[in-house]
Amino acid sequence: MYRTTITQARELLHSKKLSSVQLTEAVFARIDAVEDKVKAFAHLMREKAIEQAKVADARIAKGEELPLLGVPIALKDLICTQGSRTTCASKILDQFVAPYNATVVNRLNGAGAVIVGKTNMDEFAMGSSNENSSHHITKNPWALDRVPGGSSGGSAAAVAAHECIAALGSDTGGSIRQPAGFCGVTGFKPTYGRVSRFGLVAFASSLDQIGPITKSVADAATLMNVIGGKDGRDSTSADVPLPDFTKALNQDVKGMKLGIPKEYFTGDMQPEVEKAVQEGIRTLESLGMQTVEVSLPHLDYAVAAYYIIACAEASTNLSRYDGVKYGYRSPKSENLVNMYENTREEGFGDEVKRRIILGTFVLSSGYYDAYYLKGQQARTLIKQDFENALEQCNVIAAPVTPYPAFKLGEKLDDPLQMYLADIYTISANLAGIPAISIPCGFVNPENLPIGLQLMGKHFDESNLIAVGHKFQQATNFHTQQAPL
Repeated sequence: MYRTTITQARELLHSKKLSSVQLTEAVFARIDAVEDKVKAFAHLMREKAIEQAKVADARIAKGEELPLLGVPIALKDLICTQGSRTTCASKILDQFVAPYNATVVNRLNGAGAVIVGKTNMDEFAMGSSNENSSHHITKNPWALDRVPGGSSGGSAAAVAAHECIAALGSDTGGSIRQPAGFCGVTGFKPTYGRVSRFGLVAFASSLDQIGPITKSVADAATLMNVIGGKDGRDSTSADVPLPDFTKALNQDVKGMKLGIPKEYFTGDMQPEVEKAVQEGIRTLESLGMQTVEVSLPHLDYAVAAYYIIACAEASTNLSRYDGVKYGYRSPKSENLVNMYENTREEGFGDEVKRRIILGTFVLSSGYYDAYYLKGQQARTLIKQDFENALEQCNVIAAPVTPYPAFKLGEKLDDPLQMYLADIYTISANLAGIPAISIPCGFVNPENLPIGLQLMGKHFDESNLIAVGHKFQQATNFHTQQAPL
């Protein structure tokens, strides 16, 4: 029963063929069976989850119907949950207990969800492999010697291994879509501002966005209905109408235009990956979509612009972790300055320190104009490129990654190669547009999943849901099971 989708679980729960307690206990039994291998979770919330399940069963017995009533969901460990640890997989926040819920948590609670635990991640969401966690390294359920992707690798691995029915992650430069692609599940990054960031521990405030990681596009639509919408506590939350995304599941895609950006198909992908993506495009053509070539001429600047902007914002956001008010404090300190230095040296991992240093440098006097300002200018050009391209089509199709999940440790000592793992995803974050990753094939002989990325206009998530759902109705890649 732990293999069910949200849609299937709701039907079973509301028909009383299954109770929420039974489903939740089945999920925890699955966690107990495979977690030693996968290590998807940072920490579990077993007792609280069972209590939530009991409440859900009582509400179902009264005839209540809510979108997620009784459904077990996992959360990336940078989403605040009141009374529970929120560590960001960092030593500096290892024992931090959030005093409030993130808005998305309140909305999940309002929809009746059962929260089973917090998933592992790259420290402060900085990484593409989940190898930068202070807790442990998460493994890919499809091949335990491979990375699950990052930074939301724990959420993607938990969904792929059926350790939850669905999960939330966050996406700053591909951190939902890339692990979803590596783990053979669906990952959805909404338009920037569509989902409240209140209670999301910030990495790069102008790029971060919470979104669903699910077993299907239909499940992602259900979750988006719950977590989306204006929030007065988040100044970046957009005041735009929230549609019923599940209605897009019935939308016809025949006659819609599918943009193929020539800059994404330049031979830099592994041939097997390009073959799977091209076959995915042909599948969409067979559903009645018309392909048109589009251009994103400033795409070459995306990686550089992203790491300048993201590191600059990280440097500012992470300055609050100094050992004064909360979090880890070095026991070796002799004076205040020494305490600051030792706390940050001992509390942050190497990748986080690398990005703080880079960010501080590009914001420093004499370098601001040369780097940070140039990065923002490049971002504007990239945003304009997408706006121009999306005037010619409804949806853009592209790969998620240039290769399938790589081996653990393979790129750990080469930060530049690790950064390039997000080369196809970061541009959507810079532009602020919605994007989704859906399984589109496998690479043999390892049988590793490949993801197809769809990108759309600002606040036009419905078209992505429509196209992605039709693709999944025509294929069975998303129903394949990891060999656990």
